[in-house]
Amino acid sequence: MQSLKKRIIAIEKRNRRVESDKAWEISWTRKILIACITYIIIVLFFYIVKLPMPWINAIVPTAGFILSTLTISIVKKYWIRKH
Repeated sequence: MQSLKKRIIAIEKRNRRVESDKAWEISWTRKILIACITYIIIVLFFYIVKLPMPWINAIVPTAGFILSTLTISIVKKYWIRKH
């Protein structure tokens, strides 16, 4: 009986961890953080290769990233319904 209780506790801990991981994956905090990091990296790259107005031009690829993350969840939901 003790072994069963340990297994149940381990499963409950795992479920809480998985739920937390899933919540982080779909959170706006994560998406905004990644977008900011992406923007900074692109600005640095544009600055290094001496492209004009790196601060402004880096907005386009960052916006593309944000749009792609938003559409992926929509496509995923559609795909899950169909399969």
